[in-house]
Amino acid sequence: MNWLRSLSLPKIGTSRLKRDVPDHMWVNCPECGHVLFRRDLEENHHICSQCDHHMRMPIADRFALLLDSKGKNIAMPQVKEDPLTFKDSKRYKDRLKDARNKTDEEDAILSRYGKVGGNGVVMSVMNFAFMGGSMGQAVGEGIITACEEALKNQCPFVMVASSGGARMQEGMLSLMQMPRSIIAIKNLKSARLPVIMILADPTTGGVSASFAMLGDITIAEKGAIIGFAGARVIQETIRTPIPEGFQKAESLKDHGMVDMVVSRHDLKEQLGRVLSLLTQKHIAS
Repeated sequence: MNWLRSLSLPKIGTSRLKRDVPDHMWVNCPECGHVLFRRDLEENHHICSQCDHHMRMPIADRFALLLDSKGKNIAMPQVKEDPLTFKDSKRYKDRLKDARNKTDEEDAILSRYGKVGGNGVVMSVMNFAFMGGSMGQAVGEGIITACEEALKNQCPFVMVASSGGARMQEGMLSLMQMPRSIIAIKNLKSARLPVIMILADPTTGGVSASFAMLGDITIAEKGAIIGFAGARVIQETIRTPIPEGFQKAESLKDHGMVDMVVSRHDLKEQLGRVLSLLTQKHIAS
């Protein structure tokens, strides 16, 4: 009976499955670990169908989710690259080149003029995939340009923030974008134009310490991390355990730091409603 033992039965479908289903077609949820089919995840607005975890969203999908139509791109001003000739383990110029190749974008912000629920808006979206959405000169100039466009069109300004903070490779020039962006937002408020901030995961560092918390209405996506320093740094500094849910959007709402926590599924409807109320337009019951 040795021939029976030496008989090797084919593994039905195994090799074909590996060829037909590439690894990039599947995504592991970072919260629950569930394996998700990428196409299903994209159709569900990058929300885990098992645990409702809101994953980070590509910038193009963000515009598609919120705007009624594609909208019109607002040209961003050119800034001097690598003003400090910065180098750590890698040259800053090389980091910019890698980020541009990865995202097919010039920097960590993109702005468009479009409509949300029929309301004309200027919308800026930060791109966390571009060097962690860090704020350097290009992002600062982008915010100022978008605010000027909102002033020109006399329409609300909507910002979707997602950033790790200031861009260290630009040093003090990066930190200067904090007061500059605040002044740009203040100009909109002086003109009595609504400013809506949408805080996505994560919104931290110099971005949360400047323009991101200055909206007339501040909306946070469900489960988003929002704060200045990281939770680990805070815990090591105060030497006290931090409470569960610390820096999560829901905790910030409980403490009055944000006005609304909204699921991504409902975000466009809620944004349209807020814009209609602030621009005193009638909402159909």
